[in-house]
Amino acid sequence: MADAADVADRLLPPSPRTALDAYIAVGGGQALQAALSMEPDEVIAEVADAGLRGRGGAGFPTATKWRSVRDAAAETDSAARLVVNGAEGEPGTYKDRLLLETNPFQVLEGILIARHAIGADQVHLGVKAKAGHAKLLRAALDEIAQAGWEDPDVVHIVEGPDEYLFGEETGLLEVVEGNLPMPRWLPPFQQGLFATTDQPHPTVVNNVETLANVPFILNEGATTFRSAGTVDSPGTMLFTVVGDVTSPGVYELPLGTPLRQLLVDIAGAADIKAVFSGVSSPVISPERLDTPLTYEDMRTAGTGLGSGGFIVYDHTHCIVRVAVQLSHFLAIESCGQCSACKLGCAAITDLLQRIEAGEATAHDLEAIADRLPAITDQTRCALPAGEQLLVGSLLDTFRDEFVAHLEQPCDASVLEQVPKIESLDDSTGEVAFDPHYHRKRSDWSYAPAGAT
Repeated sequence: MADAADVADRLLPPSPRTALDAYIAVGGGQALQAALSMEPDEVIAEVADAGLRGRGGAGFPTATKWRSVRDAAAETDSAARLVVNGAEGEPGTYKDRLLLETNPFQVLEGILIARHAIGADQVHLGVKAKAGHAKLLRAALDEIAQAGWEDPDVVHIVEGPDEYLFGEETGLLEVVEGNLPMPRWLPPFQQGLFATTDQPHPTVVNNVETLANVPFILNEGATTFRSAGTVDSPGTMLFTVVGDVTSPGVYELPLGTPLRQLLVDIAGAADIKAVFSGVSSPVISPERLDTPLTYEDMRTAGTGLGSGGFIVYDHTHCIVRVAVQLSHFLAIESCGQCSACKLGCAAITDLLQRIEAGEATAHDLEAIADRLPAITDQTRCALPAGEQLLVGSLLDTFRDEFVAHLEQPCDASVLEQVPKIESLDDSTGEVAFDPHYHRKRSDWSYAPAGAT
């Protein structure tokens, strides 16, 4: 596996490249020209040989997704479409926002290559209005249009709400269509963007980091791309680390790097009680720190790689309080279309709050365990599965701590908040969590400032 220092700037440049001249000076634009001289199937074959997998959380093979949508469009005589997911909202994650801020042209070049490979007639890049990236991206599109790049006007920037489900792929399609981020039953390759009964418009949804890898693959070749990472999880990945570490930030590392190296050697964690890979995977306990950061190894370890965002908690934290905050986040962000999810997550959060307050009994612990299997009944998205995995793993791993809180109020000095990153200065390591999230209500509105 390549050394981290040898691959550290495949995606994150040493200094921001926010002007087209700076990007062209390092070879920017050459991959798009190469792709346009190739047949779409040849481009897809090169991405397949590279083994690129989605960086949005699922790790699905990118070329397989492209080919299946291209084939589905041909079979249904319907135009394919491309939607790019920059709607980052997973707690503990900041990598997509940093990538857009420091290397927007590489993202856009990857988008235009993907558009050619898929044969998409529309491209939409979704970002949160709150993040402020739309102005930067539109200016970048103007620059590449003036430089004569192929069809940049086909890319539309869509500003969306600050909701967790904006980042869910079908919720993202709903926002592009002008609606709230309410997940659909059917996946995008079946019911795509602006679909009708006779025009399903099969749609590829790719994360911005996924597409930022594509110019490197076209420029350097599949073999060079595979020089970093592992056989099944090739390339580099952007990892965010926040919490109880001395050097929080976003780091580009080869896939397969041990989790311990990221958290301890690089981010400076000295005392680790629990680690979370976002809020949709089981908790990671210290004995799992030697797990390689790959999709397969993290799954074997009983957790998930997710979108590469890690939240570190040391022993000053009460796990019950942490559970309350993370469960509350998922309960609030549930859209309410599926009663088992909305009501179930809220009920579990209420029971956890009773435990924290010292008002619970062993019966309440059993009630949580009984409720967890049912919250995923007939659900449209993976949000309740995240609650199930997260809370279930905490009850298993830290059961003694939960039992100790029965009929005994929590006396920990640390007050918890949802680790939803508002800003992360990668040069100083200064991190700010959303200071207003505690006011968010179940209907996605916010209580007035100062309200209890």
